[in-house]
Amino acid sequence: MTHSSLMGWFNGVEYSRIEELSSPRENHTRKVSVLPLVFLIFYEVSGGPFGVEDTVHAAGPLLALLGFLVFAVIWSVPEALITAEMGTMFPENSGYVVWVSSALGPFWGFQQGWMKWLSGVIDNALYPVLFLDYLKSGIPALGGGVPRTISTWALTVVLTCLNYRGLTIVGNVAVFLGVFSLLPFVVMGFLSIPDLKPSRWCVANLADTDWNLYLNTLFWNLNYWDSISTLAGEVENPRRTLPRALFYALILVVVGYFFPLLIGTGAVPLNRELWSDGYFSEIAEIVGGVWLRWWLQAAAAMSNMGMFVAEMSSDSFQLLGMAERGMLPEFFGKRSRYGTPIVGILFSASGVILLSWLSFQEIVAAENFLYCFGMILEFVAFILLRMKHPNASRPYKIPGGIGVAVAICIPPTILICVVLALSTNKVLVISLIAVVIGLVMQPCLKILEEREWLKFSVRYELQDLHNQDSMPSFVG
Repeated sequence: MTHSSLMGWFNGVEYSRIEELSSPRENHTRKVSVLPLVFLIFYEVSGGPFGVEDTVHAAGPLLALLGFLVFAVIWSVPEALITAEMGTMFPENSGYVVWVSSALGPFWGFQQGWMKWLSGVIDNALYPVLFLDYLKSGIPALGGGVPRTISTWALTVVLTCLNYRGLTIVGNVAVFLGVFSLLPFVVMGFLSIPDLKPSRWCVANLADTDWNLYLNTLFWNLNYWDSISTLAGEVENPRRTLPRALFYALILVVVGYFFPLLIGTGAVPLNRELWSDGYFSEIAEIVGGVWLRWWLQAAAAMSNMGMFVAEMSSDSFQLLGMAERGMLPEFFGKRSRYGTPIVGILFSASGVILLSWLSFQEIVAAENFLYCFGMILEFVAFILLRMKHPNASRPYKIPGGIGVAVAICIPPTILICVVLALSTNKVLVISLIAVVIGLVMQPCLKILEEREWLKFSVRYELQDLHNQDSMPSFVG
């Protein structure tokens, strides 16, 4: 798909002039505008090329470079387009939860919320790991043991406090961190020009490819486009802002992966064994010296901070949105004086600390498995809502009818099946246990609600299409 045609898909539609959903809470917090939203999406999906080194280790330069282009087309573009349509259709903080609830009912909406929240928390447990991996070469004590554990917990507490202070602050910090994290790769690109050898980009050995590691790493680095939907209620004019921010973020993410890989694989002789987490800092030293290495390590640290705060914002506001729809107890909807979800932040931070003992590969595989389940429900909801409610308000709509909607979902669904098939037995068992917990949890919460042991409340102005035709209602 060309740049012009892709831009047309995001912007070449007519936006309806619809009043924003009213909110009973005081509007004491500023809404997020386009630029901070672009970088929030960037950090929820990517955060830069830190962590992509395993693709070269698993498959060599050629497949690594092609992977980030091909996967962007068959996965990132469809997911971003669906997020643009559904996110503007339901511009509220429950995001993909209400998509599934409107198409399949509250039970499956809850399952969607549980699996996506858990996969988000698992994903967030990666960032302290990556942060310390980039620093351990300069500070060996952070490589393991008590110092690493204490550092992980301390980092989690500090970044959790930043989330507590407000989404506007998080968005502005994301802009600063994004520029700071990508700038050393621009410098490294200029410095590496004399050393680039295009022949190095063509190296591939299919017989020696670790497909499980390769696909899981690509999948992890190119997903989570839908996470921004759980912040739609905090966005300034989401029906216009969200599609535009998704388009710009898509370009930023692909460029942010492809060109650093192009520089790294072309500037130094290939040794696949060396390509693991943190290897870009070694390349920086080879290309520019120790000063560039330290700059890149600092950028990696800052990038992981950005990914952490963006993901935690998405996870915590999702819980708040589910509470507003009566899917979770009322206390999950409590906001701080900064407008942030207090209980959601505490729950998400606790999950990160509990999962911090897992290895990088185990975290990625388990997160991908649960994320795949959630995405299948999203694709089903997207198609069913097109079929059941074709005339429902869609301020942004992907051009085409039901056939186009189905066609968009086929390539990513095939990819999901491949990723699930390559999962190890350990990941499979852990993930299925997590799914079963969600299946049991929802009926248990309903019992607690019926017996009035926990209080549930509902915002009546929220839109839901389940068994209705665009009429305002509530989900209890």
